[in-house]
Amino acid sequence: MNRVTSILLAGLLLALGAAAAQDEDFSKVQMKVTKVAGNVYMLEGAGGNIGASVGDDGIVIVDDQYAPLAEKIQAALKGITDKPVRFIINTHYHGDHTGGNAYFQKQAPIIAHDNVRKRLESGGAAGNGSSVHMDVKPAAKEALPIITFDHDVTVHLNGEDIRALFFPAGHTDGDSIIFFPKSNVVHMGDDFVTYGFPFIDVDSGGSINGMIDGVEKVIAQVPPDVKIIPGHGPVSSVDDVRTYLTMLKATRDVVAKSLAEGKTLDQMKQAKLLDPWKKYSGDFINEDAFLETLYNSLTGQKNGKFIKHN
Repeated sequence: MNRVTSILLAGLLLALGAAAAQDEDFSKVQMKVTKVAGNVYMLEGAGGNIGASVGDDGIVIVDDQYAPLAEKIQAALKGITDKPVRFIINTHYHGDHTGGNAYFQKQAPIIAHDNVRKRLESGGAAGNGSSVHMDVKPAAKEALPIITFDHDVTVHLNGEDIRALFFPAGHTDGDSIIFFPKSNVVHMGDDFVTYGFPFIDVDSGGSINGMIDGVEKVIAQVPPDVKIIPGHGPVSSVDDVRTYLTMLKATRDVVAKSLAEGKTLDQMKQAKLLDPWKKYSGDFINEDAFLETLYNSLTGQKNGKFIKHN
């Protein structure tokens, strides 16, 4: 396991409340700031990528990783501008994207889809319905978004119409993709990642078909030279997203075909059904874990039982 993947996995597990990640030393994580385009920056540390619109009106940040890095995030923002944080937008509820909420909401209101607040407030479980499973503790009241929406919301700051648009049932049931049209940048949250097979949180209402639908809709409405901030990974292009979409559709279709032939999950694993896409297999989501994800998503099963979403 390389260091980047190790920090990604440990950060996600810690943020979701898993004890296995508590030994990770996040004090050694350094924040990296990248100018993306226009007035938009990307901040990388551990956990999900942060987008930041910076201008005369202040700062709008998209996601805030998690609590142990909050002061480092603040210092990185100070390195760009002395202007205050005006709004925080959460792309979804996972703690590696929302762990800094309580810290930053002392400065500015947090905006998110209705389901983000509901899942942060209630806690529960995150997972692919099989081998990937994490218990999620309820968030503190101070970490809950105080402005929520059901379809979309627009923040008009820094000469930019920053639009958060709800994309249902993709990575989770509360995903927002954030558009910065003047800067020609899109933050896709964890509906697009570069570490390999994605984590689709089937236990929290995510689905392969919803993720494919969302990615297709983004591709259809952005210009060819748009800059894409993934949930995890380096700044990408729309061609990178197309390649990712091709993988999602091909793996979905091969599992759907096997289901139509009456194959069981174990039979699919034994046949190494996803071996043609093994380059996407990672330490977090390997071939078997993604196969389970696709199987559970397409059948509505969870270890052989129907999945009941919150």
